[in-house]
Amino acid sequence: MNIIFYCQYVWGMGHLVRSLELARALSDHDVTLVAGGQEVEIDLPEHVNLVRLPSLYMDELFTTLIAGDPNRSVPEVQQARRKILHDLFERRNPDIFIVELYPFGRSMFGFELDPLLEDVRRGKYGQVKTVCSLRDILVEKKDPAAYEKRVLKKLNTYFDLLLVHSDEHLLRLDDTFARVADIEIPMIYTGFIARHGDPAAGRRLRRELGILSGQKLIVASAGGGRSGHRLMTAVLDACRLLSERLPVRLEAFAGPFMEEDEYESLGGRSGPGLRIRRYTRRLMDYLWAADLSVSLAGYNTCMDLLSSGVPSLVCPYSRQQEQPLRVEKIKEFAPLRILTDEDLTPAGLSRHMEQMLARTRRSGPALLKLDGAQNVARFLGRWMI
Repeated sequence: MNIIFYCQYVWGMGHLVRSLELARALSDHDVTLVAGGQEVEIDLPEHVNLVRLPSLYMDELFTTLIAGDPNRSVPEVQQARRKILHDLFERRNPDIFIVELYPFGRSMFGFELDPLLEDVRRGKYGQVKTVCSLRDILVEKKDPAAYEKRVLKKLNTYFDLLLVHSDEHLLRLDDTFARVADIEIPMIYTGFIARHGDPAAGRRLRRELGILSGQKLIVASAGGGRSGHRLMTAVLDACRLLSERLPVRLEAFAGPFMEEDEYESLGGRSGPGLRIRRYTRRLMDYLWAADLSVSLAGYNTCMDLLSSGVPSLVCPYSRQQEQPLRVEKIKEFAPLRILTDEDLTPAGLSRHMEQMLARTRRSGPALLKLDGAQNVARFLGRWMI
């Protein structure tokens, strides 16, 4: 099959990571991944062709579009993106069009998606099936009734299938979307989308890093980085304090989108045994190598922690319900402790680190469905026959 997969990430990079994992699983098909956020290095499978739209992202309040190229206006970028998308559909004539999150989110990107979805529904590009790819938890809205009415109208009009990337025994769409009963198209719970690393790769990485016998490796990560400066600052200060009591090594990843001045301030806190970098494409290897992970609590990070079973400290983004709700649900399935803002002091965080370093990695698989990407690939193959 010929599949076009649209993904617009606007603040972090979690939506891109999850979409890429789904695209990776669709290895029996020709996949075009359309990415609309700021550019970041990714490992692209051979069967996936990447089309980058001129970058648009949003402010922290998700109210304002920002052009990634400061020399282009937002209207200029919008016009260019619409043309790229329509030209792509003219060339590719896909069998399936997968849209990540929309219409449950990214409403400001209706400028390019609504006319495209209308053309698809009218049959301009042939017999195209349209699929919504949706994570487990929706963010809260100021006017839930108006939001749900708008979502249902577009979902039931333009889409043929809804894929919810969750284990329905843990998190259901009903938990954050009241009108599930009014969804008229088929809805499938796929299981969570998780990356599955290799324990042997973790052992090799420890040797590459020169981790000494008895030394504890702490891996810290802040996703895309825009919300991670306070946590990364606390981790560096806490590790310096902890190193007075334990032989520790820190490998920290601030995130590709962290502001440059914030990143430079973290560099001033690094030192022997405490290394800070922006990004790694080998995060799963690092988690399999680690004795402890300290991180934010986005969807992909939580799935990485469940998959690897590494003892973890997570600090959920508290301005929305999404991350706090998820970690409360998954904490019994992993050696995991939830941090609050009050825990982010050098003394407090170093204490939590020391306690969690005494924990062991979970043995055996997590008792949750973490094979969502593979399930999607199998389901779509049957669905299109």
